[in-house]
Amino acid sequence: MNGWMGNKLEVNLTKEEIKVEKTEKELRQNFLGGRGFGSALLYKRLDPQVDPLSKDNLIVIATGPLTGAGVPTPGRFSASTKSPLTGTISDSNCGGNWGPTFKSNGYDYLALSGRAKEPLYLLVSEEGLELKSAAELWGEKTGRTEEILKERHGSGAEVLCIGPGGENAVRFASVMTGSSALGRAGLGAVFGSKKLKAVVTTRGEEKISYADGDRLKLVNQEAVRNVRQSPITSKAYPQFGTAVLMNVINEAGILPKNNYLHSDVEEEVEGVSGEAIRENVLEGRSGCWGCMIRCKPETSTGEESGGGPEYETDWALGPNCGNYDLKKITEANYRCNEYGIDTISAGGTIACAMEMAEEGLLDWDIGFGEEEKIPGLVEKIALREGIGDQLAEGSKRLAEAQGEGARAMHSKGLELPAYDPRGAQGQGLAYATSNRGACHLRGGYLIGPEVLGAPELIDRFAHTGKANLVVESQDMGAVFDSLTICRFSNFAVSKDVLGRLLSAATGGDYDSEELLEIGERISNVERLFNIKAGFSREDDTLPQRLLESPLPSGPAEGEVVELEPMLEEYYDTRGWDENGEPRAKTLDRLELSEFV
Repeated sequence: MNGWMGNKLEVNLTKEEIKVEKTEKELRQNFLGGRGFGSALLYKRLDPQVDPLSKDNLIVIATGPLTGAGVPTPGRFSASTKSPLTGTISDSNCGGNWGPTFKSNGYDYLALSGRAKEPLYLLVSEEGLELKSAAELWGEKTGRTEEILKERHGSGAEVLCIGPGGENAVRFASVMTGSSALGRAGLGAVFGSKKLKAVVTTRGEEKISYADGDRLKLVNQEAVRNVRQSPITSKAYPQFGTAVLMNVINEAGILPKNNYLHSDVEEEVEGVSGEAIRENVLEGRSGCWGCMIRCKPETSTGEESGGGPEYETDWALGPNCGNYDLKKITEANYRCNEYGIDTISAGGTIACAMEMAEEGLLDWDIGFGEEEKIPGLVEKIALREGIGDQLAEGSKRLAEAQGEGARAMHSKGLELPAYDPRGAQGQGLAYATSNRGACHLRGGYLIGPEVLGAPELIDRFAHTGKANLVVESQDMGAVFDSLTICRFSNFAVSKDVLGRLLSAATGGDYDSEELLEIGERISNVERLFNIKAGFSREDDTLPQRLLESPLPSGPAEGEVVELEPMLEEYYDTRGWDENGEPRAKTLDRLELSEFV
């Protein structure tokens, strides 16, 4: 078996039963691994109408054929489930060391079903597979949980675990490994609903075989050279981390402030930029398994230390809440990691509440710029204490409960990231059409061509010609998430080089067109799942504020998102009908007729 390991783990938590079986051949051929495996398996095995927090939900944690390989950024893995925040199919992609370590035991993926009677954790090791009691770990934060389990199973053990946020069913709870997160749409709450505290894996002895090792090394030399030559992957991210974007996006007039009420260019942003992080709180940088970019900031505020903040976190808990205190942003980020909740949704929900409180719609003592309150609010969310109980439901449910749904900045229930699409039209289309809800990764990263000029600069205010770019970005993103390697390689490694890496590893024949078709297949399966879950064209939209309220000033002054013409172009490009449903000929071409 080249690239893949050939085995899977099936764990039924209700029966406390573990089975080792062969990985399905058609999964490898048609979906690669990672997110692709998760999407196909959820569609085939899960009722899309299922309650995400019931015992009947399914979790798929998967590596890919390039996980642990000698290629740039090979330390990723993916986890898929039905989201308790959005109700959509959802996946998260994570770095660190867990994925390659799990794969070294000879497994491609882990499927978790059922619900345990009492808290458990799963141990995957050379000595065997075992479900063990986690009763004494329940209630512990993620860092302490990892510490205890490493003491128990060795310092080389890799721990994937939830904190109180997942245990208390916060709808945007994360699963953590170190300071790396399976974040966004609430996987941690699904772990908690299943009484699963952690999955621990120790280093195995199974070696990954490759079809043509010499060719893989040769193509990898080209890939490494490209990463070293790209200014983004060789200089910007290694030196400043992802927060290097803060000043760039602010100067473009699309850094949202105060719950997207405006995106004015503000001098205060300089104090929370990547440059400010490097000067004031940075202690060093680390990277995921085998990564040469090493973009992860290790920081300290003097009283506390930990990983982050990354750009999205820096913004969500910072300018989006009117907060320009770098120390408070960093400490709020630590709280999110320790309690196990998503930073973007936490910041987006707090910002929504701040707006409603200032408008007198909530009788809460919070408001924009009250940075000292934000770390405490994170704790309240994770523990569902006081107002934290309502905040834990996410911005959509919070706002709708007050009859003010338009004040929640979300799409399909997932809080928007850190780019105001009124000044980047293609990014607006990407948010609206993302299968897991508003996301700059699953939806497509149009900030690259629209703002950063990668691979080339295009007119960010144009409303036509964006559909092809969004579709390709979405489909190639699905490929990266299924291989699984880091999205940052996309700034340097071309589709052609990626296809040659995969071909050398697996022995298959993958060119750029084949890769795009696999990505398109994954995107369409996710769309089919969402349709059966009750989603339609009406859900491919954005907050009213972005569609109807022009930006009041700045480089994007007067702009709103012109979504409808872009959406029609997008459906046509996808081969979907006017309702956003894949046409029969599209499914036939993608060999997906059996999925209908």
